[in-house]
Amino acid sequence: MNIENMEAFVYVIHFNSFNKAADALFLSQPSVTARIQSLERELNTLLFEREGRNFTLTEKGKQFLPYAQQILQTYKKGKQQLQNLSTAPNELRIGCTVSVSNYVIPEILPLIKKKYRHLQIKLNTAPTETILEKLLNKEVDVGFVRNVTHPHVDSTGYYEDPIRLFVHHRHPFTERANISIEEVSRESLVFFECGSLDWMKIHRLFATLDHPPQIEYQIDNLETAKKLVTKGMGISFLPELCVRKEVKEGLLVPIHIPALNGLSLRTNLISLKEADTNFSHIFLEAAKEIELRTSAS
Repeated sequence: MNIENMEAFVYVIHFNSFNKAADALFLSQPSVTARIQSLERELNTLLFEREGRNFTLTEKGKQFLPYAQQILQTYKKGKQQLQNLSTAPNELRIGCTVSVSNYVIPEILPLIKKKYRHLQIKLNTAPTETILEKLLNKEVDVGFVRNVTHPHVDSTGYYEDPIRLFVHHRHPFTERANISIEEVSRESLVFFECGSLDWMKIHRLFATLDHPPQIEYQIDNLETAKKLVTKGMGISFLPELCVRKEVKEGLLVPIHIPALNGLSLRTNLISLKEADTNFSHIFLEAAKEIELRTSAS
């Protein structure tokens, strides 16, 4: 069945005029009439009753109309989808912080690549301020950063990683139910420095004490901080995600500190408000799938 003939039929009914339908289709009025007649021959039935310049739908025409509209709509959607695929960008440029690069990206990229096989992915690891600048300069398509605000940027909360106190599996804290921040301050601390507000809250917890904490190491790299703790060099406040493997293997143990409840390392997904292509939905879909898998297990 010819789609153009069906299109002429639907347009004539929509405009209630052969002439207006012809104008909308950039055809002559006789061409529209010819297409309608061709459709009637294909269906072996009359679709219109004609009286001079006037016309009405026959009963058969009324019955066929919703099917013609649905077929035409489905065809247009299919055509649009093919056009979108042929013009879709084949490169996805991601900017992210080091912790996201190490612990979040390896979880989500396999899901994205499975669904969007045509995408070539480029990853750029840098501090939050640099990622924001690259996004504004259109050097990356999306960014994973700490919380930022900018009038030209959309920012969505993507992941919250709870901050916990972790100790070596032979540490005396593992045998106790509740540990106070006072007791923590007297231990050798491996302090991972991060610019987020939640880390500043930890600093403020120690500020309430009569003496400063015993910070033996100030580290700006999560992997280094984690390895020092696994070697028994001290205890450390770390995001849960970065030590998941070590906890599973029994090398590190999380310690409950009531004062830390609600503290987390927050990661936001940012993109340009006026971007030609918005990739944010791809990452939100992946995050939802990971969440469903986690809850199912």
